[in-house]
Amino acid sequence: GSEDIIAGNVNKYTVLPAGYCGQPKKGHLIFDACFESGNLGRVDHVTQFEYDLFIRPDTCNPRFRVWFNFTVENVKESQ
Repeated sequence: GSEDIIAGNVNKYTVLPAGYCGQPKKGHLIFDACFESGNLGRVDHVTQFEYDLFIRPDTCNPRFRVWFNFTVENVKESQ
């Protein structure tokens, strides 16, 4: 199938449950790849404990995704 083009990095992207309004609580994960060598292009929330992460292709060879580099903040114990 066709794959969406992922152009930039995720920048302090907070994942909130569907329909949730307000400030993020502990356990609402915050993904960030806006730093040198960061390569996380998109995050899709599946369930509280499952996320689909889309890694941007390597700069010199767009056919490959050999490594991943991003941070996750605001996790709660046992998450």
